[in-house]
Amino acid sequence: MEDSLKAKNIGLGTAAIGRPVYINIKQNADKKPFNLSAFKAKGLRVLEDAYNKGVRYFDTSPGYGLAEQLLVEWLDKKNDPSIKVSTKWGYTYVANFKPDAKEHEIKEHSLIKLNEQWEYSKLLLPHLKLYQIHSATLDTGVLDNLEVLKRLHELKKENNITIGLTTTGNNQTEVLEKALSIEVENEVLFQSYQSTFNILDQSLVKYKDILQNLSGPFIIKEALANGRLIPNSNYFEYKNLYNFMDQLANKYNVGADAIALGYCMAVFPEALVLSGANNEIHLDANLKAIEISLTNSEIEQLSAFGISSTKYWQERKQLQWQ
Repeated sequence: MEDSLKAKNIGLGTAAIGRPVYINIKQNADKKPFNLSAFKAKGLRVLEDAYNKGVRYFDTSPGYGLAEQLLVEWLDKKNDPSIKVSTKWGYTYVANFKPDAKEHEIKEHSLIKLNEQWEYSKLLLPHLKLYQIHSATLDTGVLDNLEVLKRLHELKKENNITIGLTTTGNNQTEVLEKALSIEVENEVLFQSYQSTFNILDQSLVKYKDILQNLSGPFIIKEALANGRLIPNSNYFEYKNLYNFMDQLANKYNVGADAIALGYCMAVFPEALVLSGANNEIHLDANLKAIEISLTNSEIEQLSAFGISSTKYWQERKQLQWQ
């Protein structure tokens, strides 16, 4: 089997290669002074390494610092129509690559921002297959903005791309339900969703049939719960979960990260699960998830560790940019 087929269920999320800090538990923080040119070169190496290991799906956003720029530059040297890219609109990166910046991104779901960010994002064509609203929420009113919805429909028709959205927060299921009912010119507008799903937050399981029967991909983000599913000493209440994940990791000769990713693939076998790796070692470890096959009993035991969405997102809000 070709590598590209082996990695068909894993895509690379580019947040960690596009900006120096992100929301996560970073157990081995890099204390070296930030060097933008070295950071960019490293990002390009990660893209190439992922490609060489069979990854053909890359997810990005203007909110991820220079991630879109990296992809545009990297794709310019590729001649492979099997590479697929998704990007988003709605967040602007404002930290200017300063790790200690007080503000890292600004959210704006306006028609002006949509048109502004599309002007650069369209450079990802023809590899660009999916265009998403970045973190669509009910409070921004974006799902009721008829001008925005009409414009997204126009972009879909003009460029033969799928329109989707990403969800975040403990009401992501409410956003999903609302979006599923939105039509423009008698067509369901959103045919792809990128949402949080992992061992801890399993709120999307009840939509499994719907999400796996869209014409576009269902994409799983935060499969590692921003690092919380890598055994650590910060969450004593997850000790039993960590112990069980370690048992499975030893059984399958992989890391805990592969167990977490493998769980998502087992529950949503048609989904695309994003790796957020920013180096070769972590990417190799993540890709081992493809090699394992959890038993039904193991999946059930892992599912038993799920927590409420409210608790999950309360914990996530306490994580720092680092």
